Amino acid sequence: MARTFDSLIPSIEQRESAWLQVKERLGRNPRKLARPSITISREYGCEGYPLAEALKEKLEAATGEPWNIYDKALVDKVAADDRLSAELLNHLGDESRAVDVLKTHFGYLTHDEAYATLVKHLVQIASAGNAILVGRGGAVVCQDMANCHHFRLEASFAFRAATLSKRLEISIPEAEAIVRAQSKLREKFISECLHQDITSPRWYDAVFNNERQSIEAIARAAFELIPLT
Repeated sequence: MARTFDSLIPSIEQRESAWLQVKERLGRNPRKLARPSITISREYGCEGYPLAEALKEKLEAATGEPWNIYDKALVDKVAADDRLSAELLNHLGDESRAVDVLKTHFGYLTHDEAYATLVKHLVQIASAGNAILVGRGGAVVCQDMANCHHFRLEASFAFRAATLSKRLEISIPEAEAIVRAQSKLREKFISECLHQDITSPRWYDAVFNNERQSIEAIARAAFELIPLT
């Protein structure tokens, strides 16, 4: 039986619990210096979540602190869930700081209230540090935040379709159709919400070819670009 894309990622309940544990542990150990945060952008079908997991492992080993991965599902849930939103506002980020960032740097943001709310939470998550943000336009949204570092994965259409086919256990033609459709939707989403080209290299500290390098090699290279002191 074919697998769904969501089945490849730990359950939202599991990740919500992990996020709350990260919040609690960081709250008990305040640090004067701003913690770094990471954004990962990728062409659809590239291995963005596996890269996030590999970076999380390296960053936790290096810092001795917990890190958490925020993908579309978790960020959307935090933004939509009043209880989780309150946890974020009270313990992770300064709401006034998030609003200031939005007003100062993102005058071109969409008037879509739902995405504006999501962006506010992205900024708060990133400003708190020890966060790995996958997708949602994070590289653009957090571009002017000094503690944020941005990476992107790209690969050929054939590679992305083959990777998706293997991960979801579906045929190549099925995977190709999904990659085509989702790529268009993703580009449209960013274009309409942020009025920017997310594929431009100007947003990133580094752009990696997912086809030519393994996730482990990319994670090592990205890790070396993240200042931890």
